[in-house]
Amino acid sequence: MDALVIGAGPAGLMAAQALAQAGRKVVVAEAKPTVARKFLMAGKSGLNVTKDDPLAAFAAQYDSDWLAPMLTEFGPEQVQAWCRDLGQPVFAGSSGRVFPVAMKGSPLLRAWLARLAGLGVVIRTRWRWQGFDGAGLAFDTPEGRQVLRPAVTVLALGGASWARLGSDAAWVPWLHDRGVQITPFQPANMGFMVPWSPHMARHFGQAVKGAALHAGHQIERGEFVVSSRGLEGGGIYAISRALRQGAPLTLDLMPDLALTALATRLARLRSSDSLGNRLRKLGLSPVAAALVMEFGRDLPLHQAVTALPVPLAGPRPLDEAISVAGGIARTAVTEGLELRALPGIFVCGEMLDWEAPTGGYLLTACWATGLWAGRHAATQD
Repeated sequence: MDALVIGAGPAGLMAAQALAQAGRKVVVAEAKPTVARKFLMAGKSGLNVTKDDPLAAFAAQYDSDWLAPMLTEFGPEQVQAWCRDLGQPVFAGSSGRVFPVAMKGSPLLRAWLARLAGLGVVIRTRWRWQGFDGAGLAFDTPEGRQVLRPAVTVLALGGASWARLGSDAAWVPWLHDRGVQITPFQPANMGFMVPWSPHMARHFGQAVKGAALHAGHQIERGEFVVSSRGLEGGGIYAISRALRQGAPLTLDLMPDLALTALATRLARLRSSDSLGNRLRKLGLSPVAAALVMEFGRDLPLHQAVTALPVPLAGPRPLDEAISVAGGIARTAVTEGLELRALPGIFVCGEMLDWEAPTGGYLLTACWATGLWAGRHAATQD
């Protein structure tokens, strides 16, 4: 071994591939009993590997431009070609999201692991990194404590969400103590807590479809779910960054109806009808009507159905988030993703301080940064 990768998620495995293809003898150390657990979990409902968008539009979905050269090297086109090269054909859905024909992550992972094995990559599971031991890297392993001193190391340890799958951010104090600047983690692509009254309980688990969600100046169309804990689902995740930063949430529950047509419908309603009956006659679903009953009773009816304010009680906890914002700061690494404070150690994936929506952006960036870090690490003596 002369190259060590710590973390066997998508970023770490891609770094290992790049190192091995450059002729390095690679060992991957993984804390869990099996590899790529979060990757496989993400693929249970259909593995969204990327989005079939032009590169400029794709890259614009990230919160900063520092990943641009990495996405240029391994963006949507390259992801699709890589999947096909592993014997996993892909297709783009109507939204542009790209999936393997097999839909699940396991066939792609099996083919990838076979390729890595053919390149001589050795994967050691149940090897948990315990921080530094002088200039070495200490591990708790089934064989006892081990201290490794590889020529080059790539860290691919994930962020701070879904700790049970391996992303527990245990590495933060170890790097911080060595002078690495780390932006505190925050949840991203997460649900929000809502203080419901008891009458909402019968609507828990129901989806609101066809609404437009407003978070400050951002407007998204998407489905979301009313749960016992609040609001969650794709529509909410799409505006989660703005909501986390304090933008108010308002809902247009009838965005496809012109204001003149809405005014005509409202004029036909009987003032003697109950609010529930009027909402039903307007055509709202039971769960959408319940939201108006919950938060719009004191508002003019046209405002209640087109600009319903929803009070939020903060985001769901960090460990429940699909992804995270924050991580190792851009200023803490070189252009090749080498830690300035720790020469010879490179970083990639969700450890880095970037944020993106769901829809293939997260996985593509993990692969792109892993490839970038691995290729630059391979050039080190």
